[in-house]
Amino acid sequence: MRGKSRLLILVMALMLAAGALTTALSTARADLGDIIKGVGIMLLVDKFSDQLNKFVNEVTLNKGVGVADKTKVVPIISLGQGRYIGAVQVSGPADSVDKVKAVAQLEASMKDFRIKALVPVESKQVTKDIKRVSGVGVSAIIDVEL
Repeated sequence: MRGKSRLLILVMALMLAAGALTTALSTARADLGDIIKGVGIMLLVDKFSDQLNKFVNEVTLNKGVGVADKTKVVPIISLGQGRYIGAVQVSGPADSVDKVKAVAQLEASMKDFRIKALVPVESKQVTKDIKRVSGVGVSAIIDVEL
């Protein structure tokens, strides 16, 4: 577990560095910084998804809430009030989980209500093509404090 904790710390440090890079860019380059940060985080999630998935499974099993189905870590891309990216663990039947490439977080608000829908999808191109993967749910959210 100690080696996995070090790996998780490394991943989080790299994600923090991507955030610092974005902050360091001038206001005129804010869009470029957002793109660099988003791509960096997505690459890190793709590269370390197996390790993150194992870590989440160990933590949840230690807390007595592990899942019996297949699990996988994928990027979460938020659409709605701002642009955000991170990682989530999805779970469900193996053939369905294998189809999931990302989770689209759809946001809307109405008067005093705010809605966030987490939708496992078949593509990372969530602004162009949202195809829900049925039978798969989100079992954990992985985020980094910046």
